[in-house]
Amino acid sequence: QVQLVESGGGLVQAGGSLRLSCVASGRTFNSYVMGWFRQAPGKEREFVAAINWSGSSTYYVDSVKGRFTISRDSAKITVFLQMNSLKPEDTGVYYCAKRRDQRTFTAPWTPQEYDGWGQGTQVTVSS
Repeated sequence: QVQLVESGGGLVQAGGSLRLSCVASGRTFNSYVMGWFRQAPGKEREFVAAINWSGSSTYYVDSVKGRFTISRDSAKITVFLQMNSLKPEDTGVYYCAKRRDQRTFTAPWTPQEYDGWGQGTQVTVSS
């Protein structure tokens, strides 16, 4: 069973950058669609970005387009989320997960389509 561990969160001022990492243990996830999600206090978990198994296709929620970049290393062991021009509304706990249906890279982009959730990493953006 794949276990995912996120890291790289922290406190940053608005306009700053962070790079999140998601590492798999137990087995590699090189054949999986991977996604990043976030959850702000008092809000539901929301989709942020996804990447297909080869890294050739990516998809983002509109609010992060042009600021965030999802990528995966060639060994398909680590998935990254580079976050630039951070805003206070980006604050939350960020999670990575793998898509249940490995063959699908289409909507819906919802948490229900994913599993293998890690413990999350806190991102706090101050104004």
